[in-house]
Parts: sequence; structure tokens; C-alpha cells
Amino acid sequence: MLLASCFEGNREVDEAEISEFGTYVNALDTSQMRTCLEHILSADSSRWESDKTVKQYYAKYQHDEFPTVWYSRMGVSTDADSLLSYLRRELPANGLDPNAFFVTQIADDLDIVRSLAFDSLGVSINEVLPRLDYHLSKAFVRYTAGQRYGFIRPARLLNHLDVKVNSGEYARLFDYEIKSPDYQESMKLLTSDDRMQYLITSKPEGHVYRALQNQLVQTGDKDLRRKLAVNMERCRWQISQPGENEQMIIVNIPAQQLWAICPDSVLNMRICCGATATKTPLLNSRISYMQVNPDWIIPYNIVKSDVAHHGGDSAYFARNRYYIIDRNSGDTLNPAGVTSEQMLSGSLRIGQKGGAGNSLGRIVFRFPNNFSIYLHDTNNRGAFNRDRRTLSHGCVRVQKPFELACFLLPDADDWTKDKLRLSMDIRPETERGIIWQHEHAEDPRPFRLISYHEVSPRVPVYIIYYTAYPSPETGTVVTWPDIYGYDQVISREMKTFLP
Repeated sequence: MLLASCFEGNREVDEAEISEFGTYVNALDTSQMRTCLEHILSADSSRWESDKTVKQYYAKYQHDEFPTVWYSRMGVSTDADSLLSYLRRELPANGLDPNAFFVTQIADDLDIVRSLAFDSLGVSINEVLPRLDYHLSKAFVRYTAGQRYGFIRPARLLNHLDVKVNSGEYARLFDYEIKSPDYQESMKLLTSDDRMQYLITSKPEGHVYRALQNQLVQTGDKDLRRKLAVNMERCRWQISQPGENEQMIIVNIPAQQLWAICPDSVLNMRICCGATATKTPLLNSRISYMQVNPDWIIPYNIVKSDVAHHGGDSAYFARNRYYIIDRNSGDTLNPAGVTSEQMLSGSLRIGQKGGAGNSLGRIVFRFPNNFSIYLHDTNNRGAFNRDRRTLSHGCVRVQKPFELACFLLPDADDWTKDKLRLSMDIRPETERGIIWQHEHAEDPRPFRLISYHEVSPRVPVYIIYYTAYPSPETGTVVTWPDIYGYDQVISREMKTFLP
């Protein structure tokens, strides 16, 4: 009886334990099974890390002890049927292709083993069992690791799309801290008694994922299902995601919208975001303070592209209220005497005076990040009437800056709000504010009753990219065009897993 030689242990195997294999138990041959497994491993050229982890496991054990995960002396584990049943039910509902998880192959091989149809199909049990075991393990690790951590690595993918002009370096477009998949965790659970519970609990449970999944199961439109599946993938990434029932700001680039969310209300406004060549990076941070009537220190890349060729043109600088400061001495220089070459030398700081006409508008909302970007007002209010509002150098322009400031200062009294209005040249609403404005009508503008205000506690801000997302106001899933082309890139990268 050769079945006993395939497993560890010295205990004699009785007939009850091998009854499932019937007369074919005599055909089991460890050496043939090893040969079949070697062929399977050598033919597996998959690039997915989950598959490589499974392959390493089987390669490690095939010479010391024959690796069997899904069958034993008692036959094929009932967990194999449970896994197959679960995948058949859950994969379509999660936007995943059953073919990527070997559902058909597993089902066919299970049927062969259960019906002992080896002779009729001309296959050997020594071929079927290793193949079945390997496919079950790959399906398990693919699914659990993918559902828990995502099927693709967004930082690796999105941060190798755009090359910065004149630098040769890639622009960093995705700046979320992300947890890498723990494939060893899946392998450890694969060989434990808790593997089915681990499988079931691998599904993401966030409210965005649930909303997208509910929409997915209700539509048969192929293009919409692909869009929903790509956005469900974003929910799988182990990053800091917008939650529920917290005060926060969400900036969704494809929607070109900002939502300032409290547990009992939502402030909705349009935004202008980065142009295709200067995309707004995806990140999360916390609003720490706001500046009213800020000066705009012009970034070097904008100096290079838009300002430097006006060297010596004092009328241009006066018209735009620009100034030039020597970084070493701190002196303000006469633009008429500053050349383009000097402006590009890095020794000068070029800025724009705060107030009316400033490119940042009347208020800016700052938060720590690696890109010197922020939320801010704008002097180009007409831009919010456009359908496509991708026109900035990366910062986010907000349609309702005063309302956003009030959202960040929920405990501000009426006079504080009026001081903010007066500083932003907005008509005051309190009697005290109206009197103050009348008494200072001859004062030079802008009024600077408030120039700086700390935000405490700091409010989370999430800059995200979802082309399908449940509206924070209604909960209904809304879709938008893929303005930066990220959906297309993600879909192509994970095509193995999408129907």
C-alpha cells in the first residue's frame, strides 16, 4: 500500500481512512507525484509575489517531505470544497475574475478525485493531486493577500508615470504611507486550522467598498463594472482612508470637488486642481493653520516657466505686484535691474504681495506635505465655471474659501467671523462689524484684523483619486471621468484579476 509512504508518521493506515481513494490508492506513487510537482513548479512563471511565495513553499518542501496542504491520509479536505464554493460566490461580487483563481481547474480536479474518474479520463492520481493542491494554495494566497492589501502596488505604479521636466526624475504622484502585503501571513494561515476564517475575514469592510460593491452587483454594464472594480481595488490598499463620523476634508481629484464633512453636515464645493503636466499629488495630512491675505512666494519652477523671461521688465512686476528679494542680504531689488539669468540663479526670492489680485486669493489653508502644496482661494473666480478645472501647478483652489474657514473654526464667535470677512473684503454681518468698517473706510486695504489663525484640533485632509465614489451627502455612488488616466493604468496592471 503506497499511500502511507507519501506522509509523515509510522502509524499503519486503515481501510476506513483511505476509502475515499478506493482501488486507486495502489496507484499513488511518491516519486511520480514529486515529478509532477516539479513540472508544475518549473512551468509556473507567474510574476505575482503571492504566487512566488506559494512556489517557494512547495519547492522548499518537495525534497524533504512531500508538501500536502489540502489533502491527507483521510483524502481531500472539506476545506477544498469550502474554498471553491466561497470563491464561486464572492469573486464576481468583488469585481474579480474567477479564472484568475483557477476556479474551473479546481472544480474539474475535485470532480475527478471525488468520482475516481482517473481511468476514464486518462489521467493519473499522481498528476491530479499535486496540481489540485497547488492551485488551491495559489487561489487562497492570491485572494487573501489581494483582498487585504490590494492586488497591485500603487506607489510603485503611479510614481513611475510622469517624468519631471528637465530633471529626468519621476514625479511623486502617490504619497500615502502604505503597508506592504504580508504573503507569509497568508502562507502561515494557509497551513493552519483557521484558514477558512482568515479567508472570510479578508474582505474589505469600509463603507466606500460596501457602496461600490452594492453598485457592482446591481449592474451588468461591462464598462461600469470595470470602473467599479478598479475603485474597489483602491479601497484594498492599506493606507489612511477617509473614515466615517469624523470631521475631515476630502478632495477627490476626478470629481473636482471638495467635501468638508462633519457628523451632521457636509459642505460641498468645486475645486481647481493640478493640470495634467503638474498633477496634484495624492496624500493625507492635517490642516494646521490658515493665512489671510498671504504673500505668494513663487516656486522656482513657476519662476522658470512664467516669470524669468520678463527680466528687467519693471512694468510687468508692478502690474502683477511682484517683488524680488536677495536671499543673502534680505534687500528688496528694483526689477528693472534684475536679469533673467539672476532670477534663475537661485539667489533671489520672488513673491507677490498679499491682497486683491494675489494668485492665492485672500486665504490659504496649510498642511504639512512633501510638495509645498495647499488649499487656497484664487483671484480667478471664473475658473470654477469650467467643466474641466485641471489648471493649477499642483495646489488646490477652493470655490468657497470663507465657508471652509468657518468649517475649520467651528467655535468661532460672530465677531471673529466678521473680522475674517473684513480681512477678506467680504461685507460684515454683525452690527459691530458694520460700525468698524464705516470707521475704517479710509484705511488702506487689505484690512488685517486676522492674518494668521491656527486650526486646533488639526483637521484631517485626504486628497484622493476615485472615479466612482459614494456621495458624502446622499450615499449614492457617483462616477466621473478618469482625468489623469489612473484608472487605465491600474486596470492594465491588474488585468489578470479583472473579468
